[in-house]
Amino acid sequence: MARNTLLKALLISAVGVFGLANAQNAKVGSVEIENAYTRATVPGQMAAGGFMKIENKGKADQLVSASSPVAGEVQLHEMAMEGNVMKMRQVKDIAVPANGAVELKPGGLHLMFMNIKAPLAAGETIPVKLKFAKAGEVEVKMPVNAMGAQGSAHGGGMKH
Repeated sequence: MARNTLLKALLISAVGVFGLANAQNAKVGSVEIENAYTRATVPGQMAAGGFMKIENKGKADQLVSASSPVAGEVQLHEMAMEGNVMKMRQVKDIAVPANGAVELKPGGLHLMFMNIKAPLAAGETIPVKLKFAKAGEVEVKMPVNAMGAQGSAHGGGMKH
């Protein structure tokens, strides 16, 4: 039992380091994308989250859309508590404050890859085009991290 726990801890640590080492950055105008990533999927899984930090060194902007050839559609989503229930919903844009940043992360704002065409495999990189209202379009090469690397934004609670 202890060996299994140690093995899991080592695997999670290795995946965490791998994810950070391969996270991609991109820049368009005054907007910079940092540490973008998604997670591997299993056959039949039709959706996956996309995460990143968006820094803005200029005037206020908005992320208005995203697209990728690996998905039929990429939506902008947010997760928020409504009473005692965590709900996910699509949003029309994601505000990027002037001289500030917004983080797309599990359990909060994120991209949602819908109707995934083929399973996303750990170690591959997928192209994602982001469109900002003012800064314009930028393509980010988003690494696919192993499942469970940092919990799941759209699954049940984490198991210990």
